[in-house]
Amino acid sequence: MDLIAKYFPNVIVNWQGDYGFVGAIKQTLYMTFFSAIIAGILGLGVGILLLTTDKNGLTPHPIIYSVLDKIVNILRSIPFIIMLALLASFTRLIVHTTIGPTAALIPLIASAMPFYARQVQNALVQVDPGVIEAAQSMGESNLSIIFNVYLVEGLPELVRASVMTIISLIGLTAMAGAVGAGGLGSLAVNIGFQRFENDVTIVATIFILILVFLIQFIGDILVKHLTH
Repeated sequence: MDLIAKYFPNVIVNWQGDYGFVGAIKQTLYMTFFSAIIAGILGLGVGILLLTTDKNGLTPHPIIYSVLDKIVNILRSIPFIIMLALLASFTRLIVHTTIGPTAALIPLIASAMPFYARQVQNALVQVDPGVIEAAQSMGESNLSIIFNVYLVEGLPELVRASVMTIISLIGLTAMAGAVGAGGLGSLAVNIGFQRFENDVTIVATIFILILVFLIQFIGDILVKHLTH
């Protein structure tokens, strides 16, 4: 403990409380969890629509595909810091503030959803066409093929895509934290960097890396278990 106090004095001072490490870790987990869940559900739906309305999809529809494809490409091209500014008015309308972890959820979802949708499309398009044709020849409906063939056969790739998206979200929460969303990013920048308390920045970065490595580790285990 004396060694920690010697080399990380500011970490100890800023450990407890809503604005310390304990609060920052909770805020980062809160933003990552809820934005991942909501963006995951929306992104999965959009990704499946992109897959099925493509010219080689189950129900080809050039207009729907073209519109969705362009929306996804546009949203993916907007830098997150600009997305925060663009959605500020909408965020204020929904949650009545643009500051804090809850307010950060809206731009986080808006940035993660198109990214995940494209990852879903790329993951599911790798499913063996022969399996799809076999299911169609047995009279399976399109809905049944989506749930029982695409999502089952493409599950390992979907897990990989999910892990990639969650890790990306952790990075985005750190960026959001630097402009008022809270979390480890806010701690690292507003206290560690601006107050020249380098030990705070270092430890906040370590916690972010631990979270990333943990997500990647769990994802690798799931992919190994699901691959057949």
